[in-house]
Amino acid sequence: MASAGTRSFLDALDEPALVIDRGNVRYANAAARTLLGAGIEGNDVRLAIRHPQALEHILPGAAGDVEITGIGQFGRPWTLSIREIEDRMLLVRLIDRSATIAAEKMRVDFVANASHELRTPLSTILGYSETLADEAELDGEHRVKFGSIIRGEAKRMLRIIEDLMSLSRIEAVRFVTPGDRVSVAEVAASAVENACRGAQQCSIRLDVEQDLPAILGDRAQLLQLVDNLLSNAIRYGCESGECIIRVSAVFEDGWIRLSVADNGPGIPREHLRRVTERFYRVDAARSRESGGTGLGLAIVKHIVERHKGTLDIQSIVGEGTEVVVRLPVAP
Repeated sequence: MASAGTRSFLDALDEPALVIDRGNVRYANAAARTLLGAGIEGNDVRLAIRHPQALEHILPGAAGDVEITGIGQFGRPWTLSIREIEDRMLLVRLIDRSATIAAEKMRVDFVANASHELRTPLSTILGYSETLADEAELDGEHRVKFGSIIRGEAKRMLRIIEDLMSLSRIEAVRFVTPGDRVSVAEVAASAVENACRGAQQCSIRLDVEQDLPAILGDRAQLLQLVDNLLSNAIRYGCESGECIIRVSAVFEDGWIRLSVADNGPGIPREHLRRVTERFYRVDAARSRESGGTGLGLAIVKHIVERHKGTLDIQSIVGEGTEVVVRLPVAP
């Protein structure tokens, strides 16, 4: 039997762990019993772990690590770690690799998406600039048109790069709690003032509760948060002549509730859970035409998380969208 010390050690592990003695399960911690079955102790390991590749390494007592999938759940990835311990018994651990693989997939997808988003305007710039360089007889009207397209695509690339840099800066300090006292009312007013300069067709209404308590935050990031929400509301919520955007901030039960709402076309329900993903667009063509980078709400999400807040997006097709951010007030 496993010693008391071994039992205590295994019980302290979060991952499934078993002690195997000559092909039998002598001890299994709680995580292993949850994964493989409550009655596995005292039985043949082949009844507990019914995975041929895993058994090929466990039964001969071959110490080492091997990557396997499918124990407990189809396709679930594990590192099977086998070590010899007291009295020729084996310590078998199953280390879940799901989070690691998911993170790697996110990284690969992010690089692929960023490359695609930059490649598209770059190809346009190259095509039109080569035409300008090669066509000596090109008339003035076409030169102006091509130059305007090149300028527009270059600005689009710049916006993407700036948003990528913003994400990088936010992620670099995501574990550093902001310590400045910030007025959400002042931040909201500044953001509305910024937005009104370029929103001639929109009516932006600011409704801020008097004497709002301060929060502990990063003012520049919070301003960027509201700027991004207003930019989205203007870009996607102002398709009609009766466009109204409402920005409000109130105190509720120890939190500042900041809301940006529009009366635009709304977002279909199936898209709501994904709109904060990097480069995710409900309507990719319309987003690019309007100058969107697909990173605005991802930036908002990261800023909210750094400030220990919550983000909620509610939308009804044909009626509009409301984004609600809750931020804890300063102690």
